[in-house]
Amino acid sequence: MAKTKTKTLAYDVAEQLRTPEEMALYLDACIEESGGDAAFIAKALGDIARAQGMTKVAEGAGLSRESLYKSLSGERVPDFSTVLKVMKSLGLKLHTGVA
Repeated sequence: MAKTKTKTLAYDVAEQLRTPEEMALYLDACIEESGGDAAFIAKALGDIARAQGMTKVAEGAGLSRESLYKSLSGERVPDFSTVLKVMKSLGLKLHTGVA
């Protein structure tokens, strides 16, 4: 009996983030699941930025594309000012809620 190999494809969440609502819900879910891990949240912002187009988001945030990739890689914690610039460029807003 010949063994068959299972073929898998790389999953990229950015391909699934098509609308502003999907992006906002994704970010909310990542913040909820992050356990306070700022790099995890930065990675989620990176996923959303890739969905919208990294060059466009970088220009809107006043950052270089390379700097944006590094900041939102999930391997570092970006400055909060960078997060705010990226969120503004993405059209996302922080808001408070009552627990």
